[in-house]
Amino acid sequence: MLLESFFKLKEHGTDVKTEVIAGFTTFLTMAYIILVNPSILSLTGMDFSAVFVATCLAAALGTAIMALVANYPIALAPGMGLNAYFTFTVVKGMGVPWQAALGAVFISGLVFLAVSLFKVREAIVNAIPQSLKFAISAGVGLFLAIIALKNAGLIVGHPATLVTMGNLHDPKVLLAILGFFIIVALEYRRVHGSIIIGVLAVTVLSIMMGLSKFEGIFAPVPSMAPTMMQMDLSGAMSAGLLGVIFVFFFVDLFDTTGTLVGVSHRAGLLDKDGKLPRLKRALLADSIAITAGAVMGTSSTTAYIESAAGTAVGGRTGLTALVVAILFLACLWISPLAKTVPAYATAPALCYVAVLMARGLAEIAWDDLTESAPAVMTAVAMPFTFSIADGIAFGFISYAVIKILAGRFADLKPAVLIIALLWVVKLAFFA
Repeated sequence: MLLESFFKLKEHGTDVKTEVIAGFTTFLTMAYIILVNPSILSLTGMDFSAVFVATCLAAALGTAIMALVANYPIALAPGMGLNAYFTFTVVKGMGVPWQAALGAVFISGLVFLAVSLFKVREAIVNAIPQSLKFAISAGVGLFLAIIALKNAGLIVGHPATLVTMGNLHDPKVLLAILGFFIIVALEYRRVHGSIIIGVLAVTVLSIMMGLSKFEGIFAPVPSMAPTMMQMDLSGAMSAGLLGVIFVFFFVDLFDTTGTLVGVSHRAGLLDKDGKLPRLKRALLADSIAITAGAVMGTSSTTAYIESAAGTAVGGRTGLTALVVAILFLACLWISPLAKTVPAYATAPALCYVAVLMARGLAEIAWDDLTESAPAVMTAVAMPFTFSIADGIAFGFISYAVIKILAGRFADLKPAVLIIALLWVVKLAFFA
């Protein structure tokens, strides 16, 4: 059988039925991205429908490459956190045109491709302290949380206290809270697709209450012309955006690596030395998807931790990922449904993803102040400065300075010191 020989199903202790079920399971847990990503990126002025198509195609392309080249049951799609950084920090915060921001994503993809081919990735990852890796993940989660609370109307601006409680009598706010409760309860009961169920439940209730308009479900595939090949590479290469390119590269580097290792460990796919076979192929899938996604019009693509849902029901090979890729392609014809979903319906999904990412805080070495203090600075600076980049900068700088002042020179690897100095230069001259 072709599928058996290509994906080596028997060798991995699985079969076609199990892989297909696993593919559907993974897709249901991450399908929310086709609704959430366009809603976030459209805030930059990008065309919603074009971003919707780019999201589906980038996810399908990256996941298909992961399936056919690396033979892993891991799905890819535009990353949560990276899309928020693209929109709220780079475009809205720094005033960078979205075309230049797409150019930065494209260049970061090329850099990622280069380090994947020449094995620089291992050297970089091994040099970064574990505490900062965990803190960056948690900080991105907290950053998503504050965005979600704002979109839900749970927090609003205040001249005296910066932020305060929103209007709890607003039905939209109450629906967002209900959506979060639904998602968490369904996840606890291990209901597959809980996030998309929660988002759609809030959307349906919103339509029934007359708070939003039903746009339909099916329609011809929208045009990608508004975002296709619109990245501004010359603008992205300006001095002010070099730090942005670094952040796109850095966050995706650790997000993808962590997800690949984490999901593979749960699925029993690591070798006897605890390493991931065919790692270069898996990273190539991600880097190609990033560059292609930027060309089509979406922020950085990354491996999704939700892939663990598919491996939990038996997915072990690229056939699982291939099923996910096909399902993302099928979604191209439901753009009206994506437009129907209001921002306060996707806010609960962001909040739940924030809960998952915040778990990294538990892994920090709290009994060592020289590790925990920089980690906390990293995590809290992201939401409080409304910038993932600033959080990473504060983390590296504080880690280096604290280690030096504490006399812990042996803990300070040269790569960390170099990165810290680069951030100092960036903040001093290119802030």
